Amino acid sequence: MEERRGFSRRNSFPPKPVEIGKEYEVDIQETSRRGEGIARIKGLVTFIPNTKPGDHVKIRITRISGRFAEAEVVQEETEEKEEK
Repeated sequence: MEERRGFSRRNSFPPKPVEIGKEYEVDIQETSRRGEGIARIKGLVTFIPNTKPGDHVKIRITRISGRFAEAEVVQEETEEKEEK
């Protein structure tokens, strides 16, 4: 019998550079078609609602998918400056 070669659905995506619940500081680089901000964490596209390009925010990862992650804003840059 001939061996079948191909991608296994189970191992088709490499390990992700982020974890659910962890916080990261990112710069928003683009806007998605849905209006969410887009940042990249070690190359992984991350969607963050209520942000725009140029924002520097602290985020918490809420969901990880095969090709992207979703996050929520924990702290905006302006809040940090006002506290000091």
